[in-house]
Amino acid sequence: MLVPLVRALVAAAVLAAVCGTGAACATASGTGHRTVGQTGTGDGTGHDAAGPTRPDAAGPTGRGGAPDDEPFFVAPGSHAARQATAWRAAGRTADAHLMDRIAARPQAEWLTGPHPEAAVRDRTTAAARHRRTAVLVAYYIPQRDCGAHSAGGAPSAAAYRAWIDAFAAGLGDRDAYVVVEPDAVPHAVAGCAQVVPAERYALLAYAVDRLGRQSGTRVYLDAGNPGWIPDPARLVGPLRSAGVTRADGVALNVSNFHTDRTTSAYGRRLSGLLGGTRLVIDTSRNGNGPHLGPGTDLWCNPPGRALGRPPTRRTGDPLIDAYLWIKRPGESDGTCRGGPAAGRWWPSYALDLAANAHD
Repeated sequence: MLVPLVRALVAAAVLAAVCGTGAACATASGTGHRTVGQTGTGDGTGHDAAGPTRPDAAGPTGRGGAPDDEPFFVAPGSHAARQATAWRAAGRTADAHLMDRIAARPQAEWLTGPHPEAAVRDRTTAAARHRRTAVLVAYYIPQRDCGAHSAGGAPSAAAYRAWIDAFAAGLGDRDAYVVVEPDAVPHAVAGCAQVVPAERYALLAYAVDRLGRQSGTRVYLDAGNPGWIPDPARLVGPLRSAGVTRADGVALNVSNFHTDRTTSAYGRRLSGLLGGTRLVIDTSRNGNGPHLGPGTDLWCNPPGRALGRPPTRRTGDPLIDAYLWIKRPGESDGTCRGGPAAGRWWPSYALDLAANAHD
C-alpha cells in the first residue's frame, strides 16, 4: 500500500509547483449537507453511434493504451493535504500519516456557484497534464436540496441552462467524469413542494445531453441511495424523463454511507429496470456502513464512520464503472452533532474517518 501512497504524494508535490494558487488548487465551502466546494465533487451505455466517441468502460485504458484502473486526478492543496502538512510541522506525525489516507486519494470537485467555466477548465487541464481524469459534480439545479442545508442553485431555468453551457465549455475535449445534480431526482420523487417535477427533469435532461456532447466526458445522473427511495421502480420513470438513457449511467450513494454490497445490489435492481444502465458508487465514507442509532438525521455527520474503498475502475463487477470519492471526506454535512456549517472542513471528523478505515 505504501507505493501508491508515495507515488500520489510525489505527484501532488509536482503539480503544486505548476498549479500555484489557481482555481484548480482551491477549495472553499458551501452551505448545504452535501460537499459543495465552491471554486468560482434506454440502455444507459452511452450515446448513439452517430454521436461522439465515448471512453471505453468495458476495457479502461490510460492515454497511449496502457492499462489504467486508477486514472483519477489527485488535486494538490486539498484540506486534507494542508492538514497533514500542518500536523507534521506541529509534531503530530501519527495523525498526519492518517490524514494522508485522505490527501493521497482522488476526490471530486463540486461546482456550485454561478460561474463554473474557469474552475472546470483549470481542474481538467491540470488533470490532463498528469494524464489523469478529473471527477466533477454539477450542483446548481434551481431549488437545490429542497431548501434544506444546501439550499441555493440557479435563479431560473434559463440561468441553469446557461450554467450548463459554461460548464461544458470548460470541459473541452479533456477527460472527465461528471456526476449530475446529487439529490435532484430523488427530491422530486419524494415530493419536494418547491419542485415541479416535469420542469426539473427537463433541466436534468438538458444537462445530460449538453455535457455528453463533450468527447472526453462520461456523464452519470444521480439516483440517490438505497435508504432514500427503497423501491427503485419509483425512480425509473423520473430518471428516463431526466435523460438517463442518454447518460453513461447513474451515480449512487453520493454523500451517504451504505455499503458497497447494499448499494451494488440496489444498483443491479435499478439497472435491470432501466435496461442495463451502468453505475458509479460513492465509497468515500461507507467503510463501516450507515449509522444505525436513533434519530432522523442519520446521514448528518454520523459517528463511527470510516473511509471506504479507494477510488478505482477495478471494480470486479461488469456493471460498475468505478468506485469514486464523490463526497470529500472530512467536510461537514451540516451543523449537527457539533459540526461546522455544511461543506466546511472538520479536522477531527476527518481524522476519525481515516483512523477507522480498514485499509
